[in-house]
Amino acid sequence: MTCINRRDLGLLVLRAGTGGVLMAHGAQKLLGWFGGGGIEGTAAAMEQMGFRPGKQSALASGLGEAGGGALLLLGLATPAAGAAAAGTMAGAVAVHAPAGFFAHGGGYEYPAFLGFTAAAIGVAGAGRYSVDHATDHVFDRPWTVALAFAGSALAAAVVVGRRNKAQRAAQDDGAET
Repeated sequence: MTCINRRDLGLLVLRAGTGGVLMAHGAQKLLGWFGGGGIEGTAAAMEQMGFRPGKQSALASGLGEAGGGALLLLGLATPAAGAAAAGTMAGAVAVHAPAGFFAHGGGYEYPAFLGFTAAAIGVAGAGRYSVDHATDHVFDRPWTVALAFAGSALAAAVVVGRRNKAQRAAQDDGAET
């Protein structure tokens, strides 16, 4: 008789909650569900936030959230899922950072929390109650953790760096007029 492992059950609950929240946010961006703007509305918002091109940024953000969330929920390719979600949340943190830390003032608290939680799951692994475990960790090898997080960090740094550079250029143009 197999005993329920509390650690693995806790990882399942954490994956389900985090993955579900990320999926809902991604569905807002991609499909317009739950009061979201869909691709077109999200693309326009992305342009206003300085992410260009807006439509590709909306797709990347929506897929990072919905796709990363779905994979976290399933416990499939967990390092890549956690890295994708964490990288996507790094972009959201950059947007909210000027408003300070706390979410009640529009700050970055919430996306940072989601990003750190997704990253922790990606590093820790999905646990026994997951597709990764059922498939003998085919998509969850030790080297995938380093590769996924390095790739995600690099992509996030490039995207946020381009956004910041564009915003600085826009501010400089505004100061000249």
